[in-house]
Amino acid sequence: MTHRSTISTLAAAFAVALALAVPPAFATDAAPTEKDPVAQARAVKLSETLRCLVCQNQTIADSNAELAVDLRRQVREQIAAGRSDDEIITYMTDRYGDFVLYRPPVKATTILLWGGPLLLLAIGAFALVRIMRERRSVPEAPPLTPEERARAEALLAAPSRKDPA
Repeated sequence: MTHRSTISTLAAAFAVALALAVPPAFATDAAPTEKDPVAQARAVKLSETLRCLVCQNQTIADSNAELAVDLRRQVREQIAAGRSDDEIITYMTDRYGDFVLYRPPVKATTILLWGGPLLLLAIGAFALVRIMRERRSVPEAPPLTPEERARAEALLAAPSRKDPA
């Protein structure tokens, strides 16, 4: 074997090794649903019903938090495993509690969450009505007597004194 053929053989081997090593470097999250539009639509729909536990006011579809990315990946894996939407939601709530649902169900543990705003509104309305009634029931101050009026006029007419400070 000549020097030239050895170099070309090494170059070819290097090129093959490089070609085999490069795809893992560009690998991203596993996305088994990208090839199936129905599964992708399911993943998006489910991601819009789950709350980001870090952001708390965003769905996992809207959030870029690391946990939201992980939850989206879990949803895709569950879909790829053939689980139904209800099974996926049950899995997530078993693991993270009802708080992971963007719209938690009304039950004993979430009743304050659903009824709290109405309760606060009722308390505020009650307080407002009570304050308004108290203001109406306060009698006006009695008019000044002639002596009080004369004294007030004398005080107002007197020249003001400046403090020597």
